[in-house]
Amino acid sequence: MIKVMLVDDQNLVRKGVRSLLELAEDIEVIAEASDGGEAVAKVPEHGPDVVLLDMRMPGMNGVEVLRQLNEAGTLPPTIILTTFDDEELVLAGIRNGAKGYLLKDVALDELVSAIKTVAEGGSIVKPAVTERLLKGLENLETDFSALDRPDPLTDRETEILRLMAGGYSNKEIASSLCVAEGTVKNHVSNILSKLGVRDRTRAVLKAFELGFV
Repeated sequence: MIKVMLVDDQNLVRKGVRSLLELAEDIEVIAEASDGGEAVAKVPEHGPDVVLLDMRMPGMNGVEVLRQLNEAGTLPPTIILTTFDDEELVLAGIRNGAKGYLLKDVALDELVSAIKTVAEGGSIVKPAVTERLLKGLENLETDFSALDRPDPLTDRETEILRLMAGGYSNKEIASSLCVAEGTVKNHVSNILSKLGVRDRTRAVLKAFELGFV
């Protein structure tokens, strides 16, 4: 059972998403928060597997929630849910640890699929969803300096990076390539090092920028 927490200042939105997720057999909404401050307090308390986070809230917005939880080391896999076509805000969310975003009018099957994907360690940063977001990639700085003259990605690393961009978890990638999950983890670590990023979501964004996918 995947434990989900909803964070949105609109009561009707929370009730609507909760009602949708109650139709999914293997997902349980365990907590809700109506503002950013409440979210920062409740997330560590309840320990959800996945957070669905609104970005535009009075007081503390979603970006600040992500930042504070990330800095405290208590940020679970988080999906941004938004009604706004605001690539700058979404990009800021991803910079602060979100695993991707969906619009609030998302269909149930897509929402459930996204929750399962991030719960398993994947991301939902996909070309079909992030077309306008990628226009801001020139402003996305790496987290640390890549090697001065890094080795190019190997064919296997490029293959794994493309699967990461498809939202697949390490376990799914390992199954697809018929290798051990630990082998995939080692490849992912090498990819992050070569690209100069600290997590797989930013690696995927970098892959889009560099034209690997």
